Formats: sequence, structure tokens, C-alpha cells
Amino acid sequence: MAFRMPPRATIRPPALLPGDTVGIVAPASNIDRPALLAGCAALERMGYKPYFLESIVERDLYFAGSIERRVAELEHMFANPEVRAIVCARGGYGVNYLLPKLPIEKLLANPKPFVGYSDITVLLTWLTDHGLVTFHGPMVTKDFGREYGIDLETWMAVLGNASDYEHTFSIDEVQPLVKGSAEGVLYGGCLSLLAASMGTPYEFKTEDTILFLEDVNEKPFQIDRMLRQLLLAGKFKTVRAFVFGEMLDCQQPHGQDYTLQEVILRILAPLGVPVAFGLSSGHVRAANRVLPFGVCAKLEVGEPVRLRCEAAVAQGTGAPRILKEPSKQ
Repeated sequence: MAFRMPPRATIRPPALLPGDTVGIVAPASNIDRPALLAGCAALERMGYKPYFLESIVERDLYFAGSIERRVAELEHMFANPEVRAIVCARGGYGVNYLLPKLPIEKLLANPKPFVGYSDITVLLTWLTDHGLVTFHGPMVTKDFGREYGIDLETWMAVLGNASDYEHTFSIDEVQPLVKGSAEGVLYGGCLSLLAASMGTPYEFKTEDTILFLEDVNEKPFQIDRMLRQLLLAGKFKTVRAFVFGEMLDCQQPHGQDYTLQEVILRILAPLGVPVAFGLSSGHVRAANRVLPFGVCAKLEVGEPVRLRCEAAVAQGTGAPRILKEPSKQ
């Protein structure tokens, strides 16, 4: 299938293959070494070579070291020719300190898959807006470090295969809230981080997007407030479709007599574009899926829901080998 519109991101990093070195970075909150090593062990079982700087476990307040340390770590991983992909250790908070100091030209000169979610959203959208395809997906201490934390199918298909990717979701996986089909640029991330970017030089760009939104531990009225803010700010005027994540634990602590889906529909249904709910990428219970940001995609919201994305990586080098499940010993 040929897509009718151009992608936002035109720089496709080389595909990630087993045997490649995966650089691990901590650009936000501090991390624990045992969780880091557990995630590294999973990457090794999948056939990769995990690599990190010893300074990754440094702490400064609640951050993974100083601003200078975190900027230098990112620069090093992008510049190092042995590193074939960069996966964040965790999110938390702190990426917004780095953006004014990161040299975008140097990062784009050495394109490679960059993977993360949560607070990493601001890095994903910033890099994508500058032309690099990025990847919303599992992180080392949060997902690789636990059994069945990643969705191996999308990891292999999106990051390791230079061809279009298509998946049909069962009604139990993704719910159709407003039926229809749309084509656009897949893009988005954690809703609270996207809302926080408003009014800054790093404000996210929603033109002609299939907008993926997810979050964790936000009450329904808080989701309502953020969606309403973005609607009033005009951020949804040219959005082609919406896809929500699991929205993990986004409920009132003592129960409620309405659903989050009803809250979402009150705001988005009048826009007359497709809306789906439940795609497991980002903050999820298990099997974190990889979504490529910046590529063209087609979303069909019906029963079932289908998502097709154009190739997100360029053909890699070396002979492809079979990946192993990270949960297997």
C-alpha cells in the first residue's frame, strides 16, 4: 500500500540487528543498578550487546546525575559508531533540562534508533520534529527488566525490518470509540508531557497526525483538563485520528460511575475523526509495543482496529539472526 502523504521524519536510522550494540542512557530520573543489570541481561538473551557508562548510576537530587553528565551521555551514544541503537533506562523527570543544551546537528549526523516513553516523550517529539524517526517503546529498567515486559513482535518488526508493518488488534486489545479510517503521521507520547510542552520552544506539533496519547496515574478529570487545554489551544484542528494507550490506573482511587472512554468521547467525538483506545505502548501492564513516530500510517477503527505503518528503519548491515525471547534463560 502506498501512503498518500509525506512523512514528517525523513531520516530513517539503520535497522537494529542481533549482535548489535545497544547503548543505554538515563536522561531523566535516577536509576538503580540491579534493575539496570536485569534489563541488560534481557538484552543479552535477545542477542544484543548492552553498553552503558558507569556514570549512569550517579544521582543529583532525583535526577540521573547532573545536566552536564546527561547531555554528555547522549552526545557520546549518538557519536559512538559502535552503538547501533539507544534505549533509555527509564523516564521519570528531567529531560526538559537537557533540550537547550543538546546539539541537534550532531545527533542527526549519526542517526540510530532512539527508544523510550514517559518523560522521554519530549525527546522523541523534538527529534522527530527535526526529521529523525523515533520509537515509543520499552525501556531497560522498566520493561526489559521484567518478565514479558516487551512485545517481541513489534520490537523485531519495527526496529529490525526495513518494511511496512501492519497489525490487526482484537476488540480485547484495542477498542473502537469512534469508527472510521484515516491516514496521517504517527506521533505523540505521554499526554501530561505533551501538555507541559505548550508555550515552549519545544511544543509538540500535531498537524496531519494520527495522535497517540497515553499516561499513567492521572485521574479522569485531569485527563479531561489536559485534553480540553489542547483542544482550546487549537492543537487538534488538523489531527486525523486519535489512538489512546492503556491509560494505566487513570481512575478515581475510590471508584467512579463513568468510564474514562466517556470522558474522552465528550471532548473528541465532536471532532468527527476516528478514536481508538487501549493500544499497549508506554505505561502498560505487560508486552510494551514499539510505535514509530514520524512515519506515515493508516488507522482503521472498526471491529477490529488495524494499524499500518510505513518502514521506520533503513536496511541494516550484517546477516539477520533470530531473536530470542528476553524472558527465556
